[in-house]
Amino acid sequence: MREDDFREEHEYGPSRSAQRREALAVLDLARRLVEQPEAVLARISMDEDLRELVRSSRKVTAQIARKRQVQYLAKHLRRLDEEALAAIRGALEHDKAEHLREARALHAIERWRDRLMEEGDAALSELLSRFPQADRQHLRQLARNAHQERLKNKPPHAYRELFRELRDLLESPSPAE
Repeated sequence: MREDDFREEHEYGPSRSAQRREALAVLDLARRLVEQPEAVLARISMDEDLRELVRSSRKVTAQIARKRQVQYLAKHLRRLDEEALAAIRGALEHDKAEHLREARALHAIERWRDRLMEEGDAALSELLSRFPQADRQHLRQLARNAHQERLKNKPPHAYRELFRELRDLLESPSPAE
């Protein structure tokens, strides 16, 4: 009896709720595609007609018309096979992960800059233990100048220069690798 119920359920295909969830997922994918910058859109492999539809959806500014245009884009996306949708989703997730990685790297640089300004030589010693190729004297001078700029409310020239130096240092391959 249970096997018959199981077989009958699968003969009818997915339930209405499952179809609705899938349609909402594709609608969300359409929204995400429209929100992506052109550079990201260029990296995603998709049909040129679909790419043009995404571009035209971006041009619509009226809220209701834009919603309708995104739904139209979702309709076209639902016509694609599951592999193509998975490829588009994967490309968007990869881009999101790359963006998060870059943001984490920038936050790490900012933390080092703030530590160098606040803690001084203690933070500099720790930085030099991780990156022995760094120029101790130059970094110390930039940190002191940046700290003085902050105290005197001057424009942040050394503050920015310290950030650039730290970025170059942290992005360069370390000798331990």
